[in-house]
Amino acid sequence: MDVKDEEIFVCASGCLGMYLALEAIIDDGDEVILQAPYFTPYPQQVELSRGKPVELPTYEEEDFQINIERLENLINERTKAIVINSPSNPTGNCLTIETMKKIGNIAEKYDLIVISDEIYTCFSFQHEFVPFASLPGMAKRTITINSFSKNFVMTGWRIGNIVAPDYIISTIQQINENVVFTAPSISQRAAIYALEHRNTVQPPITEEFKKRVEYCAQRINKIPNMHVLTPPKGSFYLFVNIKDTGLSSVECADLIMKEAHVLMLPGNAFGNCGEGFLRIACTVNLEKTKEAFDRIEKMNIFSA
Repeated sequence: MDVKDEEIFVCASGCLGMYLALEAIIDDGDEVILQAPYFTPYPQQVELSRGKPVELPTYEEEDFQINIERLENLINERTKAIVINSPSNPTGNCLTIETMKKIGNIAEKYDLIVISDEIYTCFSFQHEFVPFASLPGMAKRTITINSFSKNFVMTGWRIGNIVAPDYIISTIQQINENVVFTAPSISQRAAIYALEHRNTVQPPITEEFKKRVEYCAQRINKIPNMHVLTPPKGSFYLFVNIKDTGLSSVECADLIMKEAHVLMLPGNAFGNCGEGFLRIACTVNLEKTKEAFDRIEKMNIFSA
C-alpha cells in the first residue's frame, strides 16, 4: 500500500493506538461494534472514550466469521465504527476476503469507520495477509492499528503505529501530545531496525510459532472433552472448546490451573460468546508445551 507521511502516526504501543483512534472519532454516546470474541481491553477502551461497546458474536460453527446480517441488525443512528481483528486474539481465526468485502459494503452503506487491529500480520498461516484498508474504497474509512509486539517479538518496547486518513491522524496527534507526547526514541530506533531487517527476522519467528500452534492443536484434538478448529489459521492463540466437560469456562480454567498447573484464560473474558471455550497462548517452547499437555491428559475430566 502507498501511505503518505500525513497518514501514519507512530505511537507507544498498539493498545495506545486503539485508544487514540477511539478518542479521535467517538462523540459521547456513540456506539462501536466489536467483533467478538474480542481482545479484552476493547470494551473498556470504548467506554473510556465515552462510547458504548456493542458485542457482535461470532461462532465456532460459522468458523468465527462475521455474519453480515447479524452485523447489519446491530447498526443504528448512533453507530460510529466497527472494530475487527484478523488474525484474531483470542480465536486464532482469519477473516476471509469475502467476509471483509461484505464488511466494507456495510461500512459504505452506513458511512461507518472500520478500525482494523492488524498486529498479527505475519502470523497468517493459510493465506497471505491482506490489510483491510487495501480493499477497494476502504482506505478512506479505515483506521489500521499496527504493533511491533507480536510481529517482531518486541512486547516490552511498546511501539506501534496507526494508519488512517490524514484528518484523523491530525486529531490523534493532538490527543497523544497530551497523553504521552511521543513514543520512546529508543523504541523507534529498534522498530526501524526491525523493519529494515524484516525479511531476515520475521520468517523464523513465523515458522516457530506455526510449529507451536500446530502441535498444540494436534494435542488438543486427541484429548477427550476438548477440541479446536483445524488447521490453525493465524496468530499464536487457540480457542479450545470445552463444552463437553459440562463446566463453565471459569470452572474449567480454574481446575486445569489447580490440577495440571497450566494457565489458560476462560473464554468469557473475551465476550459473552466466548463462554464454553478456553484460550491457550502457544508462546512457550515445544518441550514445555508437551509437559503441559501431558499433565492435562492425566486429569480425570479429560480421560476417555
